[in-house]
Amino acid sequence: MAQPKYRQIASELRDQIVSGALREGDRLPTEPKLQEQYDASRNTVRDATALLVHEGLVHRVPGRGGGMIVRRRATLTFHAHRAEMPAQPTAETDAWRSEVAAQGYAASQDFSLMIRSISPDLAERLHVEPDSVAVLRRCIRYVNSQPSSLQDTYYPMDLAEEIRELLSPKDIPQGTTRLLAERGHEQVAYYDEYVSRMPTPEETNLLGLQPGTSILLHIRTGYTEHRPVRVSFNVLAGDRNQIVTTHGDLRIIARFRPEEAPE
Repeated sequence: MAQPKYRQIASELRDQIVSGALREGDRLPTEPKLQEQYDASRNTVRDATALLVHEGLVHRVPGRGGGMIVRRRATLTFHAHRAEMPAQPTAETDAWRSEVAAQGYAASQDFSLMIRSISPDLAERLHVEPDSVAVLRRCIRYVNSQPSSLQDTYYPMDLAEEIRELLSPKDIPQGTTRLLAERGHEQVAYYDEYVSRMPTPEETNLLGLQPGTSILLHIRTGYTEHRPVRVSFNVLAGDRNQIVTTHGDLRIIARFRPEEAPE
C-alpha cells in the first residue's frame, strides 16, 4: 500500500538529511519550491515538514523569509560500559567531561542540590525506609553549549551526613564516584537499566526538546560491598545521544574500531 504523499516527501527529505546532502544549518527548499517539485498542495508540504520538525531533524525560523533549517546538534556517544569510570588520577575533571572532550566537543554543566522525599520505588532501590528523604544532586549537561542530558543522582541521607561534600551546593571537581571511593565507599558493582520513553514536561523544558523527541533513560544503581550508595537517572536527549556498550575482550573490538581501544 502506497504511503500518503506527505510521508513520501518527508521520507525523501529525511534521506537527504541523513546522507548529508542537506547538512546541518542548510535551509530546506521553500514551500512553493517543494509544492512545485512534488506537485503537491501547500497543506501536504506543511504536513511533510511538520513531521520532520516532530522528529527533531529541522526547526522553523520565525519571521519573514525564515523557512526550515536542518538542526545543528552534536551527537554524543554515551559509553555505558565505562560511564563514570574515574578519569586519570591527576585530572581535575569527572569522567563525563573527559568523555565529551575525547569526542572533540566542549563540555559544561549547571549544578544544583535539593533534599527530596523519595518514592517507594526509589527507597527500595536504596534500601532505606519508604518515608525517607535523600540528597538529590542534579547536573544539566551541555555539549557545545546545547543541553544534551540531565543527571539526577540520589544519595541516602545518612551517607551524605557522613560525607559532607555531598551536601555542598557546589560541583565536586573529581566527581562523586571518586570522592566516595576516597572516603571508603568504593562502588564495586552496578545495576544498569535502559528505557526509551517520551519526556516529562520538566525534561522537555530543561533539555530544550522539540515536539515528538524521545529521551533515552539510563538508570544506574551503585553498590559497595555492603549497600547501595546511590541511584543515578541519566536522561539523554534522543536526538543528540547514542548509547554504546561493549562486552568481552576490548582489544579485539579495537582492531576494527580504534575509538574503543582500552585507555
